[in-house]
Amino acid sequence: MLIDELGAEFYRQIDKKYQADSRNYFKGEMKNLGVRVPVVRKISSEFYEKMKGKSKDEILKSCEELMKTKCNEFVTVAQDWAFRQKKKFTPEDFDTFERWVKNYITNWGTCDDLCTHTVGYFLLQFPQFLPRLNVWAKSENQWERRAAAVSLIYPMRRGKYLEKAFEIADILLEDREDLVQKGYGWMLKAAADKWEDEVFEYVLKNRERMPRTSLRYAIEKMPPNRRKEAMEK
Repeated sequence: MLIDELGAEFYRQIDKKYQADSRNYFKGEMKNLGVRVPVVRKISSEFYEKMKGKSKDEILKSCEELMKTKCNEFVTVAQDWAFRQKKKFTPEDFDTFERWVKNYITNWGTCDDLCTHTVGYFLLQFPQFLPRLNVWAKSENQWERRAAAVSLIYPMRRGKYLEKAFEIADILLEDREDLVQKGYGWMLKAAADKWEDEVFEYVLKNRERMPRTSLRYAIEKMPPNRRKEAMEK
């Protein structure tokens, strides 16, 4: 089986020091075998070669099996393989990606890897699914809420969806979860790369309600005079 073969290779590549550090870093949110990321990505590429001849749907099905493990190394492989299918995405794939976000994402790293690549690319190709981000942003699941924001980073870097970013920020504006605050702050920071004036205006309008964490992220790359003005209350 694919998982068994991957697992055997991962176990051969465990770095004990990295294992301890990574488990402390994610604090039990997701299992970590302790294989360094560059090694995981190399193994992912090698095993992907074995998938030649399989259809996109077959590969995404294998990805889901890897996602179900909720083990960091397997999930990294799944997200790598899913993004490699991007040119073959169809509208029907959204249900699969949404299921992954809802059921298998348990830390910020895997949330961001999936959403700033696979989900972001998908939304750029199929904007009719943008309203689903509003549903995610209102979820009780903090990872869905973070996903609603960071999924817009890929298309915004290509000049798309500023208004949707503000819409999601409005929903998440007073979110109490630190990692959600950082997620939508990062989204606004990415937007500011192309629309600094608009993001600055948004921050000034909402700074009384916006958590300081989100505010600092949003203005991080702005000129010093704007950062100072934004932080003044």
